[in-house]
Amino acid sequence: MDVIHMTRELGKAIQQDDRYTAYMLAKQANDNDKELQELIENFNVKRTELTKAMSSENKDTDLIKALDTEIKDSYAKIMSNKNMVVFSGAQSALEALINDVNQIISMCANGEDPDTCEVSHGCSGSCSTCGGCH
Repeated sequence: MDVIHMTRELGKAIQQDDRYTAYMLAKQANDNDKELQELIENFNVKRTELTKAMSSENKDTDLIKALDTEIKDSYAKIMSNKNMVVFSGAQSALEALINDVNQIISMCANGEDPDTCEVSHGCSGSCSTCGGCH
């Protein structure tokens, strides 16, 4: 069995994991939450308006402050939405799984024993064996 085929098998295993299922269900709930989608759309509109206001030659500091406040308020509402709270937790769990997988692959590519290399959940200071910063 070649490495690419085995990687595809790993992908299938990840998609069978409960963390992947929870993530996909939470993503679908977010996509179906009309209130949340409106909040996200409003956030994006305000962010675009802020970008334009900040790049204007004649900056209106009152407008910039007001837009910044609106964006922060919108973000807080988005992140406190019950579906977004569940999604964020599910996303973190799936990312942790993927980071663990990446760490093991990196360690093996650096010559460590696949059967004994241990996943680290803290920063060792060595980027060569890291699955990425959290």
